[in-house]
Amino acid sequence: MSVCASSISAQNQQVSPYSRFGYGLLNDHISSSQRAMGGVGYAMNNGRQINSMNPASYAAIDTLTFLFDMGLSFENVNLKQEDLKGNKQTGGLDYVTMQFPLGKYMGGSVGFLPYSSVGYAFGEEIVNGEEAHQGSGTINELYLGLSGKIFKGFTIGANFSYLFGDLVNDTYLYANNTSTTLYEKVLEVRDFDLRIGAQYSVNIGKKHRATLGVVYSPGMDWHGKTYGVKYDVTTSTNKPDTIGYTKLNGNYSRPSTFGAGINYEWDNRLMAEVDFTYQPWSKAKISSIEGFEPEKLDDRWKVSFGLQYMPDARGSYFKRVRYRVGTFFNRDYILVGENNVKDYGISFGFGFPTPINRYTKTIVNLGFEFRHRQSSPVKLVTENYFQITLGVNFNELWFWKNKIQ
Repeated sequence: MSVCASSISAQNQQVSPYSRFGYGLLNDHISSSQRAMGGVGYAMNNGRQINSMNPASYAAIDTLTFLFDMGLSFENVNLKQEDLKGNKQTGGLDYVTMQFPLGKYMGGSVGFLPYSSVGYAFGEEIVNGEEAHQGSGTINELYLGLSGKIFKGFTIGANFSYLFGDLVNDTYLYANNTSTTLYEKVLEVRDFDLRIGAQYSVNIGKKHRATLGVVYSPGMDWHGKTYGVKYDVTTSTNKPDTIGYTKLNGNYSRPSTFGAGINYEWDNRLMAEVDFTYQPWSKAKISSIEGFEPEKLDDRWKVSFGLQYMPDARGSYFKRVRYRVGTFFNRDYILVGENNVKDYGISFGFGFPTPINRYTKTIVNLGFEFRHRQSSPVKLVTENYFQITLGVNFNELWFWKNKIQ
């Protein structure tokens, strides 16, 4: 895989040649505040922040509160392979989520998230010509989540999701005789998904609290269709030939997801969490289309660690700011030939309170992340990301009834 620096471009908030493989780069249901903490959340349930990573957290919401969270991201990407370099900026809307109470012991949430994304453009020389690759698209997730308290400290929940979107991968062959042929692979997803979660919290004395969180998503076949298109670009009168039309059901699948985390809180000031995610993608089905290269996937696992500290909830403004830091290591499911793809990163950020009026607890979340992605053992393209995330978590007492005096 060779990168042409002059042709690197950004699409769908991704600038990664590695997103060409599999189903693109996966998203982990991470909000802007969680990203500043290394992407943790399986055991987080403070009731003032929407946590779609574990739907069991929704029941922690106060009965008078309505939450609305939306996040934006902006990133600068540096790509390098040997003496070739490229630099691009990209950004846009990441997610929109809402959370609300459903009685004293239940909570609900709805949201719109990216499941995976593809975005790249690079080229290379071949015998008697040149080859250019470009891809775009996003598999989106629209979810409805419900959560309830079973007994003191123990909650369970589930997200019911609809997955939809198209992933397009194009290959242009430029022959020396000036002819140009396009080979296009299209994956159209129209599917449903399920995520189940549980959390158990216990108070240790007056100032200490520990929470264990687990998440499970069952493996299942993808639904939708995939096909290839061959088209002679030089001769515009030619009609494109559709090749390798295949239904996804029975030929493509995604594995189960297992997630677990441990969260510790001290005096409503300090919070620390460590998470682990595992997905056996090597057991998932991924068929090949006639005329296109077959693919293999590998098992994915990720470890994340995050900290949040707020000096004094009733103190001066800067004592009420939430200070965050985190790190992660991800062994991805993508295989490039026999090379694994790995990435790691560090992050930090702030949660700024907005004292609009006495009824609001809205927080503006600002985060910064550095991420490094590289294939191994053969080092192909090196990717370095610097990302800025901005999120607004509206926390309003919509269900408060003022007394008439």
